[in-house]
Amino acid sequence: MTFSAIIVAAGSGERAGAGEPKQWRALAGRPVARWSLEAFQAAGARRVVVVVSANGADEAVRAFAGLSGWLLVQGGATRADSVKAGLAALGPGADEIVLIHDAARPFLTNQHILALIAALGGTDGAAPALPVTDTLKARSASGAVTTAPRDSLWRAQTPQAFHLGVISAAYDAWAPGEAPTDDLAVVERAGGRIALTRGDPMLFKLTYPEDFVMAEQLARPQRVIRIGQGFDVHRFGEGDGVWLCGVKIAHNHSLIGHSDADVGLHALTDALLGAIGEGDIGDHFPPTDPRWKGADSTVFLRHAAALIAARDGVINNVDVTLICEAPKIKPHRQAMRERLAELLSLNVDQVSVKATTTEQLGFTGRGEGLAAQAAVSISVPG
Repeated sequence: MTFSAIIVAAGSGERAGAGEPKQWRALAGRPVARWSLEAFQAAGARRVVVVVSANGADEAVRAFAGLSGWLLVQGGATRADSVKAGLAALGPGADEIVLIHDAARPFLTNQHILALIAALGGTDGAAPALPVTDTLKARSASGAVTTAPRDSLWRAQTPQAFHLGVISAAYDAWAPGEAPTDDLAVVERAGGRIALTRGDPMLFKLTYPEDFVMAEQLARPQRVIRIGQGFDVHRFGEGDGVWLCGVKIAHNHSLIGHSDADVGLHALTDALLGAIGEGDIGDHFPPTDPRWKGADSTVFLRHAAALIAARDGVINNVDVTLICEAPKIKPHRQAMRERLAELLSLNVDQVSVKATTTEQLGFTGRGEGLAAQAAVSISVPG
């Protein structure tokens, strides 16, 4: 079913603290009012009227840059006057559905809109509402405090839905000089029937500075934790040292591989790639490619970290275990942790390097090579 919408964005928002009016402030990189306009347009609104103050036109144009299909209207001295200006801009159309919404409620969704349109079928007005759950206290002029009953009380939210002819006629009949607390009150006064749909805490109104702090947290994409693991082996050959976790250690052998054979960095790189489902080192740096012959394995690690960063991912911690009889790892462990922390832009306490032996069993126990395994934890947008 088609519908139109009015976004009331003419308020000064003085309680929100110093700065520009709250409807034009940025929330997660987008102006607050733009969130609602985009939501209405995504839901299929035929027309969207945005009501602004006398000096709010330039701010609206900047806030809605790149969006079409909306109409700018100047509001009045009160919210009721602004709503009436929005209704007049929509013109005639008694049966058309119109949703009236506060610009300072940015977390509007398609589900909210569809629920209101469905509820309006047999009534004159509908709005989402939440039951009052806090204990209510009344304080008299003398300062006496009593507990007020809350069983039948609800907190009305917006958008509020009406048939255009009903809400227009109700506002025409509203007594001049009175200030309705919301649009439902106008229809109630005219004898209209009201339906309340299930409210949503996410439809809260940005009123005070602390509301913006909470909204920023809610606007951030939900993140999920991913785990990756890697394992790598290289054999010993002639040489005078081995590269392990980006640190050169003097030894009577070297590790043999197409690159510098840093088994710790290889295992860690595979763990990072695995956490984002990007295969392994061989997929990104094929051993058949001569460009990687003798390459510094830090190149591989930085590449994997860059792929994670490109997905807005964050590395939480990394854990590398080196498996060998020799060389001794403990004297170099702190240097390895610091090097890995530097390469991955982590704090040292986010990096673990451990060593173990296989009790002289297997190829590592016989001193034929060195193995490493790694585990990582990252977070990415869900």
